[in-house]
Amino acid sequence: MKVHREGTGFLLTLFTLFFVVNVTLYHTIGKNHLFYGVLLLTSVFFLLVLNFFRSPARRFPYDSEGLVIAPADGTIVAIEEVMEHEILHRPCLQISIFMSIFNVHANWFPVNGTVKYVSHQNGRFMAAYLPKSSTENERSTIIITTRSGVEVMARQIAGALARRIVTYAKPGDKCHVDEQMGFIKFGSRVDVYIPLGSEVLVEMDQKVTGNQTPIARLVKL
Repeated sequence: MKVHREGTGFLLTLFTLFFVVNVTLYHTIGKNHLFYGVLLLTSVFFLLVLNFFRSPARRFPYDSEGLVIAPADGTIVAIEEVMEHEILHRPCLQISIFMSIFNVHANWFPVNGTVKYVSHQNGRFMAAYLPKSSTENERSTIIITTRSGVEVMARQIAGALARRIVTYAKPGDKCHVDEQMGFIKFGSRVDVYIPLGSEVLVEMDQKVTGNQTPIARLVKL
């Protein structure tokens, strides 16, 4: 399993810090219960962070045209018709995926097409599974126009632990579902907004896999 580029610097710093702490303890207090306890805690914590920054190699195995593919690993926490007031200003179908700290936190493009719009909004850091997090938390928004002219919006949302959203998408970029659109560090959520009338292919509380699970079939214009 490859380590994501967003985690290499942090992991090297963390490893160096823990190495210095454990070597210092070894040379000052020797091999006792405190030393082994700290060694165990730092090792477990480092492995948890390493697991968080894993970056699996994935490719969608079928023809993705007309489909919306899960942009993230996690659990479906919302499937509802909403009025998107912030950017689109029209009714949409919203599908939301909550990512726990144990999920892969890379985000993939949900559809093939061209990036039309990218923005970042500062905000709060409430728990990402709460409905208000979609409009009140720190977030980045990407609008993609598919080859058939359908607009799909993806929103990366920070959670209670997340403090950095990374978005690779830039306006004018050609994008594909096998490409990563960004990364969110330590617990978060991704919302996808699609046209009303699209066919939903998932259900509430379903586990989905980024770049692997179709979540909707777009309505034909």
